[in-house]
Amino acid sequence: MISNQVPIIFDRNRLKKHRARAVVNFAEHDFLYREMGQRLCDRLEYIKRKFPFALDLGAHNGILAEILEERGGIENLVQMELSEPLLSGAKNIKVVGDEELLPFAENSFDLIISVGSLHWVNDLAGTLIQIQRSLKPDGLFLAIFFGGQTLQELRASFEKAEMEFRGGVSPRISPFIDVQAAGSLLQRAGFALPVVDSEILTVEYNHPLKLMKELRGMGETNTLHECEKNFTPCSLVMSAVDNYLRDFSNEQQRIEASFELITLTGWKPHCSQQKPSNRGSGKVPISQVI
Repeated sequence: MISNQVPIIFDRNRLKKHRARAVVNFAEHDFLYREMGQRLCDRLEYIKRKFPFALDLGAHNGILAEILEERGGIENLVQMELSEPLLSGAKNIKVVGDEELLPFAENSFDLIISVGSLHWVNDLAGTLIQIQRSLKPDGLFLAIFFGGQTLQELRASFEKAEMEFRGGVSPRISPFIDVQAAGSLLQRAGFALPVVDSEILTVEYNHPLKLMKELRGMGETNTLHECEKNFTPCSLVMSAVDNYLRDFSNEQQRIEASFELITLTGWKPHCSQQKPSNRGSGKVPISQVI
């Protein structure tokens, strides 16, 4: 839940509109969500238990549910999404709702899983606390979303163009969270056995405009609260395109786009979970181990 002290970085209403606009051709641009969903499901394969009641948080059009069907072990799946038009194509139990204000009681779910959604949340700390409360004791939380190095090439290309045209830069690419901050927030939210990791996924495109079209088709275009409200001049866009082609083309004359994928894993505390030994309880001196 957003408090008065939490800065409003993202315009959630604009995000809702962008996702609604993406409905028509979403299936043509959803490969990154599918890749992220598959990576989370691969991690679930190592956890040998059933999850009677699960929540797909930020379900988009139900991509994750399709992948989870192949796994089994989830008896009931609730799919929650900010955009009602995007969610309309999903199956299972559907809830239109906001990640910043979860409409669920405490101890509701055995598993909460989220793919490509939490990077748009203003109060990620508050959302993680709500997720932890919504889990049953010993319930599992798994999430994957874009991190701080995402679209660094596109950001650099626009910044160079704006410095040339305007002598300054305006906010265009989201200030994604880094892995260290994500880990700290997971611990602050009270999760047991927290694990955070990241990796860079590099995607190639024929042209920067193809990348921009992809982002629009994914519903991932600029939702920054302080972004310009007017249309970006074509001359500025084309200058950024030229920068991108010149600075970030590979040997095959294709441009590269970086997507940092941050993965969070945490459990709601339970007495059955492993715990670290008490400080000073070791019986072997460290000098004998090193």
